[in-house]
Amino acid sequence: MALTSMLYDDVGRLGLRLANLRTPQGYALGVEVEDGVLNVTATAAGLDLAAPRDVDDLLQNGLSAQVQAVLTAVAKQPATRVVSGLSAVKFAPLVTRPEKIICVGFNYRKHAEETGTPIPKAPPLFSKFRNALNHHEGVVVLPTRIDDRFDYETELVIVFGREGRDVAQAEALDYVAGYAVGNDLSARTMQTATTQFLAGKTSDGFAPLGPWLVTRDRVPDPNALQLRTFVNGETKQEWNTRDMIFNCRQLIAFVTSIMTIKPGDIIFTGTPQGVIFGEKAPPEQRRWLRAGDEVTSELEGLGRLTVRLA
Repeated sequence: MALTSMLYDDVGRLGLRLANLRTPQGYALGVEVEDGVLNVTATAAGLDLAAPRDVDDLLQNGLSAQVQAVLTAVAKQPATRVVSGLSAVKFAPLVTRPEKIICVGFNYRKHAEETGTPIPKAPPLFSKFRNALNHHEGVVVLPTRIDDRFDYETELVIVFGREGRDVAQAEALDYVAGYAVGNDLSARTMQTATTQFLAGKTSDGFAPLGPWLVTRDRVPDPNALQLRTFVNGETKQEWNTRDMIFNCRQLIAFVTSIMTIKPGDIIFTGTPQGVIFGEKAPPEQRRWLRAGDEVTSELEGLGRLTVRLA
């Protein structure tokens, strides 16, 4: 039996693609609409309605009813909309104030094989921190003073909308608000300097996330999504989330057997084969990521996440 509150706000049933927006007034909640992105926060202010300040406010304070109220009002009064075309939108990290950023290593069999890692018997967990959060069309300043072997890892990210502990696999997806695209950027020398991954995983900007939070009801099966990575337009990874060793239900059950997950927490679920770290050439002969590169991560139905390296 999951230990959680009896009442919760199910963001996962909103049927929307949500975004965190950067505006002159600060972060704001966005919703994808036919002609761009509706700024829910600004629109609500013009209508004198309450609305979430951003995605974190929506998730952590259970405010989906406020979003629905704004959308209902806008349908009746279209002139009140504050909408920007996609080319004008500035995305923020999808979440900015999670309590936990949990990451899973070696969760695809072929990725474990390409790196010479034994197939794990339980999900190998590590963490990132808020300093690592980054956004679509963000810039990652590579910490070249400490490393020169930088790598991409496109991943499906689970975003929680409900608090839970000891969650059963059968109920696990009910705790999900939605899904997003993430890139677990890695500094491989620092990652492998000790048995702990942390030093190579959580440099500033090393957790790009977004641009969309696609609510749970729009993703029938998170373990049936095509995944791709492009570096400077060249395809580097192309696989499917069905090949996870531990699927999303199993990951949620395992994580919540250890700790309580909270709304706004996220899990990076692992990357498939095709990373630079898995290439057969000696490390000094590999073409690692460098300043000036553009990395795009894509998941079916969830959108494309692009960052530039400096």
